[in-house]
Amino acid sequence: MADEDLTAADTAASTRTTARRPAAGAAPEPDAARRQRLLLIVGLVIAALNLRPAITSLGPLMKEVRDDLGMSGTLAGLLTSVPTLCFAVFGLAAPRLARRWGPAAVVCAGMVAITAGLAVRPYAGGTVGFLALSALALAGIAVSNILMPVIVKRWFPDRVGPTTGIYSMAMSAGTSLAAAATVPMTDALGGSWRLGLGIWALLGAAAALVWLAVARSRTARTTNAADRQAAPTAGTAPAGAGVRITRSPTAWALAVFFGLQATGAYITMGWMPQIFRDAGVSASTAGVLLAMTMLMGVPLSFVLPRLAARLPNQGILVIVLAAFGLTGYTGLWLAPAAGAWVWALLLGVSNCAFPLALTMIGMRARSGAGVVRLSAFAQSTGYLLSIPGPLLVGALYERTGGWDLPIALMAALMVPQAVAGVLAGRDRTVEDETGPAAPTA
Repeated sequence: MADEDLTAADTAASTRTTARRPAAGAAPEPDAARRQRLLLIVGLVIAALNLRPAITSLGPLMKEVRDDLGMSGTLAGLLTSVPTLCFAVFGLAAPRLARRWGPAAVVCAGMVAITAGLAVRPYAGGTVGFLALSALALAGIAVSNILMPVIVKRWFPDRVGPTTGIYSMAMSAGTSLAAAATVPMTDALGGSWRLGLGIWALLGAAAALVWLAVARSRTARTTNAADRQAAPTAGTAPAGAGVRITRSPTAWALAVFFGLQATGAYITMGWMPQIFRDAGVSASTAGVLLAMTMLMGVPLSFVLPRLAARLPNQGILVIVLAAFGLTGYTGLWLAPAAGAWVWALLLGVSNCAFPLALTMIGMRARSGAGVVRLSAFAQSTGYLLSIPGPLLVGALYERTGGWDLPIALMAALMVPQAVAGVLAGRDRTVEDETGPAAPTA
């Protein structure tokens, strides 16, 4: 029944949007409608800005946090794995919450959770409290991660590419901003890492206010009401509702590709500043290097989806990104300080496998329900697969006292990532591979 609701909701949303779209020669869009669309765009941008600072603000200050809270290397590795665990677990709840309360209200609640978690976690008084409140902020990020594409498809089905590009760039900008600005802001606030991390709650509070306005807007209320009215009766089986996603080789390949690129990204966000600092780079410069790595995603997050959508097979893009990653890790292993800026740039390009994965999710299913199911499966399964990576890197670093073995592991993971990405990039859909489910009674 859940998938039937999603399909009906997608159909209703498409019908509403088609009705709103002016025909050739028709009068331009009314001012009220333009204001509503502008509010939604502002909401998408400010929400996307909040989807990574909870993670990337921590990397440059990891040494100070570990020393103050008495964290071991393995426990710090657990901290860098918490984001992927939360994304996998809490992301599964997002579609159900959205059907009950509406996507805008759930994103608003997610922004509130981010704000509360970031504001309180530096003052939790110990490692357990720090982890728990990090999980609260990450839960808010998780539901928003899943619902951003849903909101774009619902309210901007005629501008999916450009709108996705806008919020992807905003996400990359927020990621790099937190990495670059956290150490300087910490210094400006007296050197307290607690204030340096907690100040990012202000951005979350601003997003919560915007999404409160979106959730109370006429557009959101009308969409939610129409979606509930469009729910099918028992016994119907809309197109796409019967996709057996776990029987699709493409879905599994996409989940593995998503998981391995997430592994690399969260190892980079959690550990790259420490790698540079151990090589003799200052804390502020290490933060800027991480910021540059993340900043590469701003232009590429806009370009890659457009390029990928024009290609029937995205395998060549997967291979190119993997080659950048292998070169960056090799340089990081051989001369981490001497070529720091080059390695950061190369790894930044490689980490743009994330927007490519999101684009392939949209291309590997035909129906709205198929996209939602594939997105939930690929992201949740992928994030679960990515959990051991940062943990293993922390354990290897603590055991060996150096970065040679952890960096070799990071480089080795690029090979299966490329293989899975090539398989996921083939020109086919999950509906072709799975067939319809058995009719419901």
